[in-house]
Amino acid sequence: MASLWDDLDDLVNKPSSFSAKGGERGTIKPKAHFDAGDDAAALKEAMKGLGTKEKTLIDILTHRSSSQRQLISEAYQADTGKALVDDLRGETGGDFEDLLVALATPPAAYDCHEVMRAMKGGGTVESVLIEIFASRSNEQIQALNEVYLTETEKKVTFDMKTEVSGDFGDALLVLAEGRRDESTSVDTQKAKEDAKTLYEAGEKKWGTDESKFIEILCHRSIPQLRQTLVEYKNISGKTLQQSIEGEISGELQELLVAIVKCVKSVPAYFAELLYQSMKGCGTDEWTLNRVMVSRSEIDLLDIRAEFKKLYEYSLHSAIESDVGGDYRKTLLKICGGDDD
Repeated sequence: MASLWDDLDDLVNKPSSFSAKGGERGTIKPKAHFDAGDDAAALKEAMKGLGTKEKTLIDILTHRSSSQRQLISEAYQADTGKALVDDLRGETGGDFEDLLVALATPPAAYDCHEVMRAMKGGGTVESVLIEIFASRSNEQIQALNEVYLTETEKKVTFDMKTEVSGDFGDALLVLAEGRRDESTSVDTQKAKEDAKTLYEAGEKKWGTDESKFIEILCHRSIPQLRQTLVEYKNISGKTLQQSIEGEISGELQELLVAIVKCVKSVPAYFAELLYQSMKGCGTDEWTLNRVMVSRSEIDLLDIRAEFKKLYEYSLHSAIESDVGGDYRKTLLKICGGDDD
């Protein structure tokens, strides 16, 4: 894994998932000759009476774009007077239910509900907050914030302040504003200055000035940060990720490393998360569902390619051997193909 994250060749010119338009590198595409009413009727029929026709649910929900699924949900509500997600919950169960509900939920609402879930109860699941706020674009974060405000009448940052603290909390709260610079131009001199600032705040200093890492990594644009990573390695002889891992600890380290990885390659970052969700005994279905659904119309084709490159077997085969039943069938449809 180290070689992937240490390689900075041609980084500045590589495409970034932060600027990808929905549909370009996804596995789920809009259906041609789409009719929301017909699909809503088919779903209603599939969940009517004793027994549920799972195949119909899977085929429709994995072969329509998210915007089409929202039109189906509206048609279903108009026809039955019930929310589609509520009937899916009532007619299915377990991981299969969670996955279908995720597919039937608008992307911003899904991200929002995952953040709520991560902050609910006795402890906060920091890894989920790190994943979402390190990997999403400003537009996605702002859409999440709008849903949160609508559903709770509070800003997400207001509730987060009671859940996270210290430098980690400061950094996360900056990201949760969704105000990262979006300039596409690169100021090489500024990148050199930022790289020098980071070097002097970490490697060159007794004790680390975390605030400098937060200021630069949470505010600068993705193209600017890519140039900064290159300049940092020129100055220090190490990658910025290696320095962060050596100089900073705990949740702040995890967050800053996630940012650096996403600056380099969002698909590789998610390929790594998917691998970790399925390795060893037991499966982290929460992460598996979130990554597969949230990236299905953005860059899942690229995630599949990175997965194969990193682990020498396909994402499809990993899913096939790790989970079963209708849950497996649905994930494989979202995956969209085998790269073996």
